[in-house]
Amino acid sequence: MADQPRRLLEGLDPEQRTAVTAPRGPVCVLAGAGTGKTRTITHRIAHLVERGLVAPQQVLAVTFTARAAGQMRTRLRELGAGGVQAQTFHAAAFRQLRYFWPRVHDTGVWSLVDNKYRFVMNAANRLGLSTEKDSVRDLAGEIEWAKSSLIAPDRYPSAAAKAGRSAPTAPESVSKVFAAYEQLKTRAEALDFDDLLLHTAAILEEHPEVAEEFRSRYRSFVVDEYQDVNPLQQRVLDAWLGPRDDLTVVGDANQTIYSFAGAAPQWLIGFPRRFPEATVVRLERDYRSTPQVVALANQVIDAARERPAGTRLTLVGQRQDGPKPDFAEFDDEVSEAQAVAHKIAALARDGTPLSEIAVLFRVNAQSEVYEKALADAEIPYQVRGGERFFARTEVRRAMAALRTAGSRDDLTSGDLCGSVRAVLAEVGLTDEPPAGGAAREHWESLIALVELAEELVAAVPDADLAHYNAELDARAESQHPPTVEGVTLASLHAAKGLEWDAVFLVGLVDGTLPIQYADGDDAAIEEERRLLYVGVTRAREFLRLSWALSRGEGGKRFRRRSRFVYALVPDDSPAALPARVQQREASPMRSQGGAVTPRCRTCETKLLGTLEIKLGRCGHCPSDVDEGLLAELKAWRSDRAQQLRVPSYVVFTDATLTAIAEQRPSDEAALIAISGIGGTKLERFGADVLSLVRAERSRP
Repeated sequence: MADQPRRLLEGLDPEQRTAVTAPRGPVCVLAGAGTGKTRTITHRIAHLVERGLVAPQQVLAVTFTARAAGQMRTRLRELGAGGVQAQTFHAAAFRQLRYFWPRVHDTGVWSLVDNKYRFVMNAANRLGLSTEKDSVRDLAGEIEWAKSSLIAPDRYPSAAAKAGRSAPTAPESVSKVFAAYEQLKTRAEALDFDDLLLHTAAILEEHPEVAEEFRSRYRSFVVDEYQDVNPLQQRVLDAWLGPRDDLTVVGDANQTIYSFAGAAPQWLIGFPRRFPEATVVRLERDYRSTPQVVALANQVIDAARERPAGTRLTLVGQRQDGPKPDFAEFDDEVSEAQAVAHKIAALARDGTPLSEIAVLFRVNAQSEVYEKALADAEIPYQVRGGERFFARTEVRRAMAALRTAGSRDDLTSGDLCGSVRAVLAEVGLTDEPPAGGAAREHWESLIALVELAEELVAAVPDADLAHYNAELDARAESQHPPTVEGVTLASLHAAKGLEWDAVFLVGLVDGTLPIQYADGDDAAIEEERRLLYVGVTRAREFLRLSWALSRGEGGKRFRRRSRFVYALVPDDSPAALPARVQQREASPMRSQGGAVTPRCRTCETKLLGTLEIKLGRCGHCPSDVDEGLLAELKAWRSDRAQQLRVPSYVVFTDATLTAIAEQRPSDEAALIAISGIGGTKLERFGADVLSLVRAERSRP
């Protein structure tokens, strides 16, 4: 065993070795994507154990997924440190509660609620609120956010407003549901997953003898993905530590993508201030991706605004050169998906395993068109982090209603699309989309069924409901891959922590990435940028970024490529914008390296901030807003928001209305050139807005 310490250091780069050999005490590892963070922290734990500085049973290592914890345990066993506890936060807390609860409460630990849905539904029902599945799911999500953020029910309205949360119903109603949920759960002597952490922290904080026993048992702590901790998890970690400082944390603030769930990088970034004597190591050598992919990832994150010092990691590719990242623009989503399927087939023929290929998108509703394209090309696939399209509850319910409707006399006319819309209206399809959340995903699924009807009519003009139902059944059957060896379809959030040889980042349009409801909020926009960074860094060798200018075949090409993509497209790419498209899609801009640089329409200074780009002018140039038009626009927005039963900002933000009142667009092309107005909003609100602009111009 004398050679074991030396073996633990073999193959480590200088920075990794520094982290592994750092003495017990506070250690902060700022680890960029692909830099070997798991290898580093497992070797550090094994090195401490091997040198006799800590016993394996005295180490508690926590991470965020059971898969990551399992991988860590496997590596530690291979390194001779098999007695180390490597668990998720919740699993570690549950284990501690089972041991300490009877000593504190003189009872057995309460039962664990695997799914809080029933309690939330009962609470909503008591208050006369909707108990539809999507509504209950959104309420449960708000309760989870509040508890993870250490927010009590009575504080929810003010906290949600401060955090800019888009509540599924009135914040005061959410507060009441939250309180009722807690009462029902307590009466049932049940705990949810957040309670595991809350009660663990409370026991350690309020019972010194319990804290003393726990801290004599565990002496060294390691936290992986530290940028993802929320206030509740940090409270538990503080309770575990007490006055001690034997803590190793590892994370990358550039990969903070769970702020909506309460995660915050502040503890990672502020670690050196909390522990001034800490060893801080920066891992920037990327062993995952080719230098070409690494260069693009750096370009994405370097454009981020107001980056704290702890986020300024510049990756350095260590692999051999590979192909340059590819960029592609398409007329519509169907063409984009078919091109992706065609390229995947080519990669497979050249020897890339299908399991080493991924198609990543912003929201799960985007998966359907890729499921179909891959199925049509007979390419196996699997959906990660979301149900298959035809397995979704709302789709199954809609298909059942469509089958039943096949014999109805009132739906036997030749208008198949109208018939499909009428049936789907009975199961939740509305003329206007909901603001967001589960209800919006539900609506997107139903709209996809309408678009399938439109495709069928285009191919078979006399198709009826029987033809349509047969088409749906055939599509549903063909989209089940025979084996798990297939292309991965996943959202960007679900792809975190994974990697593939080839990655396709698809649907990169404004309104999707960044997501529509993030517009106008700089912090939310920056999180969307980090999502793109996560997507880029999933690729080892091949990477394609693509977007479509319209949703359906033959649709108006009103979509805009994501604002994050403009500066990435090289001059020699076929996707570089031609001058005529620059003029149509952007406010005054100049081409630099094939990209489009926003310029102030008055002084032509380069525009940097989200608000500056939206307004089309820099902060130094005076506003030429038409106050009368702005007042008319705000009054119109208020009326539309009431009609749609959504917050006013869902229609247009104040910044967007100001941009309209300043630029006074005369036609659709000028209107869509304003950042934050995509094809969907143009179709829904464009006519009204242009009418108001023309009316204001015609006034004496």
